[in-house]
Amino acid sequence: MMKNLLTLFLGIVLSAGAVNLQAQNVWDLQSCFDYAIENNLQVKRQEINTRYNETLVKQAKDDKLPNLNGQVNNNYNYGRSLTNENVYTNSNSVGISGSLSTNMTLFNGMILTNTVKMRELDLQATMADLQKTKDDIMLGIAAEYLEILFAQEVQLVAEATIEVTKQQIERTRQLVDAGSEARGALLEIEAQLAREELDLVNAQNRVQLAYLNLYQFLELPMAESFTIEKPSLPEIKANLTMINAYDVFSTAINVRPEIKAAQLRVESAMKQLEITKGNRYPTLSLGGNYYTDYSDANKIYDFSTGQSFGKVPFGDQIKNNRRYGFGFSLNIPIFNRFQVKNNISNSELQIADYEYQLQQSRNVLRRDIEQVYTNALAAFNRYISTDKAVASMKEAFRYTEEKFNVGMINSVEYNQSKTNLTNAQSDLIQAKYEYIFRTKILDFYNGVPITL
Repeated sequence: MMKNLLTLFLGIVLSAGAVNLQAQNVWDLQSCFDYAIENNLQVKRQEINTRYNETLVKQAKDDKLPNLNGQVNNNYNYGRSLTNENVYTNSNSVGISGSLSTNMTLFNGMILTNTVKMRELDLQATMADLQKTKDDIMLGIAAEYLEILFAQEVQLVAEATIEVTKQQIERTRQLVDAGSEARGALLEIEAQLAREELDLVNAQNRVQLAYLNLYQFLELPMAESFTIEKPSLPEIKANLTMINAYDVFSTAINVRPEIKAAQLRVESAMKQLEITKGNRYPTLSLGGNYYTDYSDANKIYDFSTGQSFGKVPFGDQIKNNRRYGFGFSLNIPIFNRFQVKNNISNSELQIADYEYQLQQSRNVLRRDIEQVYTNALAAFNRYISTDKAVASMKEAFRYTEEKFNVGMINSVEYNQSKTNLTNAQSDLIQAKYEYIFRTKILDFYNGVPITL
């Protein structure tokens, strides 16, 4: 008795664990987004590029600060040298000297200031590139997610079709056994069942391939597979209206990161032109230095007797030998082999190129939106017409099934009617998911996050 209870308890625990594990392996669309943004290698590389540009901004600001450099020299001198008494003698000595120097740019044609602004614009453009990368990934994930939902619905249609065929086989078998129907009718429907079972296998394979595509898009190993959550999709009604493509473009032109990045690069190129022009102006710098030294050849002398009393102490030499000062430096460009002039011309050409890139980005965005809008409108119209066709074919199939049951038509006509209904249902599902995906893209261009 105790053994049976223990077995039952372990069974309940393991079942609960299996249910919990299965629950943990169900991902919604947002979970897919979060995983991809966190683990995608392209995103990580773009984030590194962003951090690199952050460092460039910091360095451009730090370049405005004064520098400070120190130098220490240790010299060993042999042979004839000049003493403190300004007399050359043959002697050996050891000397130490040290210095500090600093320099600060006061004016250089606004090059430092414009460099900071240019680096900040480059950073903003890089951040926009990062957002564009994330947006592309989310759109791709949404497409793969909807493909799974579509494949699952096709599989459900195939399963329902098989169930109807099995019921019809049972009815036909009863008629054959009663002598009311020829055996050939039963064989024809059984052959139809075999074809539908093959369609079901293909539908199941399509679901698995759709999952595989999503896993690979997420760069997720198959060993860490999951099942997606089936959301409540919006209902498509005949009186639905879609936002106009021009209105979407008018909004997208102000919010899309690829347009922002192109605009920022035009502004950055303009700052680069100002930096290049700054090389025409003089550069004014403020500098300062401090110097001292020590030598073991320095002696303490009694000038009245000409005798020495040892070396001058290290601290006294460092204090007595120091010298310091500061000054201004003005560097005036007079002739530089036309480098500045040629660089200005190249900077102007760079601006023109970035402006063309900006216009090209706008044109691509407009074409994409127009294409998505046209496809969404076509899918909507196809869905409405197919929905009506499915309703008609369901009624036609019901009528065909009644006639088949009473022997008014043969199995070939019955199977053809059922096949037509199945194809129409598949077309309806495809039109629905295409319309949902296209409208989600339009919403995304319009600044609305993708949700299901």
